[in-house]
Amino acid sequence: MARMLQAPPKFHPSEWDIANKMQRATTESQKSRSEHVTAESQRLLNEIEKTTQKTQSDVNKKIEQRREEIKFWKQELDNKLEQIVHETEILLTLKTRLEKSLESCKEPLIITKKCLLNRQRRTGIDLVHDEVEQELVKEAEVLQEVIALLGHTLEQTNEQIRLNRSAKYNLEMDLKDKFTALMIDDYCASLTNNTPIYCASLTNNTPHIGYAVNAVKTEGNFVSLEDWIDFSNINVEKADKQRNNSLALRVLIDGILSQTANDMRRQWEMVNAAFRNRVKEVKDAKRKLEMLLAMVMDETALQEKNIAALKKAIADKEGPIKVAQTRLEARNHRPNVELCYDTVQYRLISEVQEITKNIQRQDTLAQAETELKGLNRRQLSLKEEIQVKENTLYIDEVLCMQMRESVYINSF
Repeated sequence: MARMLQAPPKFHPSEWDIANKMQRATTESQKSRSEHVTAESQRLLNEIEKTTQKTQSDVNKKIEQRREEIKFWKQELDNKLEQIVHETEILLTLKTRLEKSLESCKEPLIITKKCLLNRQRRTGIDLVHDEVEQELVKEAEVLQEVIALLGHTLEQTNEQIRLNRSAKYNLEMDLKDKFTALMIDDYCASLTNNTPIYCASLTNNTPHIGYAVNAVKTEGNFVSLEDWIDFSNINVEKADKQRNNSLALRVLIDGILSQTANDMRRQWEMVNAAFRNRVKEVKDAKRKLEMLLAMVMDETALQEKNIAALKKAIADKEGPIKVAQTRLEARNHRPNVELCYDTVQYRLISEVQEITKNIQRQDTLAQAETELKGLNRRQLSLKEEIQVKENTLYIDEVLCMQMRESVYINSF
């Protein structure tokens, strides 16, 4: 109990002095360290602020540069899109021209085939492989070749339109993405440190800032800047390629439309000219045949008169020869010596011989009748040939030429 009430030990004044000095030293050291940390912190804050401001400024510049890049490519894509759309519209117009030109070939080909078929109905010697038929066959070949060429060109045009639309689609998709990216970067450019922090009261259209989880995470579908440039560049190159192909095809189509129309028109005129010449030849031949027929008919009439005269002459000799022969027969019955060759007898015999000879000389009647038959046959032959020519003229001039007059070869 006595020990518990013992007074605490007392320190020496020097210990007290040392303790005070140590407190000051420790405090000053702590203060110095604190001041150093404060100064270092301020320096670090200043440095971080400058770095942050510089980085943000650099990011703002990069965003602006990026916006300009997107705008540049967007303008390029817009230009190419406008060009490819324009080319496609022109090709669609040319496609319509090709379709009309192709359709216009059908009627001339039908008429050409009808002409060839009609001309098979020519008869006799007129069923000849003449210049008209040669030109008609050539015309059918020209029309068929034109139809084949126009059909092939139409297929090329349809394929080029498809390729143009494919290039247009790629440009539109790229433009759509560029527009979205530009909208996003425009939104990013509008954000500042003073932009309101996101809260429920803000509308979706109001710019706001806030923390984003995994914002710096790089997704697997990110592409490099080179790939981004190459993607749009490829779309532009494809559009340029299809546009150049369209330009070349346009020139080709114009040339084909012009050339085919000229070829068809030239051949059509050659056939028409051949028809006109042939009709003229047939008419001339028909006129000459009609002149021959008239001549034969005149000759037939003369021969009929000749035969009638010959027959009358023969009939007129029947009386005299009957008289002479009756006289001779009667004088043959003279009696005895009276039956002599006197001058009467001699003259009667001479008369009978003379008349008989003259009658026999008129055997030309048979020849005349033969010639008349020949003239009649010639007359029938000429009439048949004239009918052949009339049939040919009807086919060529009425059926074919009038049918061809209804057609005009247009240039589409």
